[in-house]
Amino acid sequence: MKNFQIIKALSSTTAVNGKAKDNSSMFIAGGTNLVDLMKKNIVAPDKLVDINGLDLKKIEFLKGKVSIGALAKNSQVAEDASIKEKHPLLALALAAGASQQIRHMATVGGNMLQRTRCSYFYNTDMPCNKRVPKSGCGAIGGSNRMNAVFGASDSCIAVHPSDMCVALAALDATVWVEGPKGKREIDFTDFHRLPGNTPEKDNNLENRELITSVEIPDNNFTKNVHYLKVRDRTSYAFALVSVAVALDIKNNTINDVRLAMGGVAHKPWRLTETEKFLKGKTISEGLFKQAGDLSMKGARGYGDNDFKLTLGRNAVTEALTIAASK
Repeated sequence: MKNFQIIKALSSTTAVNGKAKDNSSMFIAGGTNLVDLMKKNIVAPDKLVDINGLDLKKIEFLKGKVSIGALAKNSQVAEDASIKEKHPLLALALAAGASQQIRHMATVGGNMLQRTRCSYFYNTDMPCNKRVPKSGCGAIGGSNRMNAVFGASDSCIAVHPSDMCVALAALDATVWVEGPKGKREIDFTDFHRLPGNTPEKDNNLENRELITSVEIPDNNFTKNVHYLKVRDRTSYAFALVSVAVALDIKNNTINDVRLAMGGVAHKPWRLTETEKFLKGKTISEGLFKQAGDLSMKGARGYGDNDFKLTLGRNAVTEALTIAASK
């Protein structure tokens, strides 16, 4: 790790201005991903702008929505009684991520910005277009068991590793950011990017923009929800496939539904076609199997991860079945 400077920001404005003084500077809060990247020389900022002093830690229940500050800890959000009551899917997804120690340090904003855990990205001796643009993708034709089956490109087949983001994508969240041009709002499903020809760009933040909060609109998904995370071991492992399900059931009929998958794409993968298929239908085993099949439409394996085509279908069916049974 090379030497770097660190400055403390006391407001969003000073944070943005502080970052502006050096093109290689980066924001740091919990540092649970950034410090690892610095240790491995994947990123080497000359300056870190410490934003832990900003007033962005609150969880506020406002009219028609909840606002979660970007510096709220993952554990704080997961354990909040009102979040568990009104947005239990988010609490379940957060509880499934990382270890307790990491959840106590990691922030909501940092969780959104974490980089892929693709082994080629972390190995600086191997080609990776995300780390070094136009150097090649070692995962294509290489070891790709953890990699994408949706939305990939010839440049990158990495996946976004977050559990929290899968739930936020399903819950129609929005992201508030602040930068030199002021404040703006981004739909959560538009925040992260597919790799295309620019896999080094993980999201649609503009230069020097800072995430300030995430908002979730009120909904009726307070009972029949489930977050299914399939992984190699029960704890401290990233998802091979995950599914976030939220159902609003009335008289055994699906009145409304939200579905998203993790571990399958460069961003949380919202299953809007499956949602439309399920809405208004009577719950049945056959219906959920059909939903599982439909959810994997267009998926493509790359060899080692071909099993995800079957695993994804079965995971969607199982997650729907569990959510409906609650």
